[in-house]
Amino acid sequence: MRIILNLIWLVLSGFWLAIGYVLTGIVCCILIITIPWGLASFRIANYALWPFGRTVVDRPGSGAPSLIGNIIWIVVAGIWLAIGHVVSGVLLCITIIGIPLGIANFKMVPVSLMPLGKEIVPA
Repeated sequence: MRIILNLIWLVLSGFWLAIGYVLTGIVCCILIITIPWGLASFRIANYALWPFGRTVVDRPGSGAPSLIGNIIWIVVAGIWLAIGHVVSGVLLCITIIGIPLGIANFKMVPVSLMPLGKEIVPA
């Protein structure tokens, strides 16, 4: 079932969301100071391609630097990526088949807003 959901997800929204994360990661890596955000963006792009069967957990010991980095991320790129997830989730929830995919989109909003201090692990 996870494979079927992941394939449908990839076609309907995962590919486009991953492109958004990759473009954000490239911009962040071009600007040398923002490389940590770029790496986090690439990690989330991988998660956005194939989310079912994986989950996001807090990384132990991330602390205050992650909090400060997340605040900067929200202002620079996080809010736009989160809006993309919300819009995509609402559009997917219009159909009965898309409801699980829309819920998955809504579950990705917190990690799109605050990616530092998080890990993506198998469920």
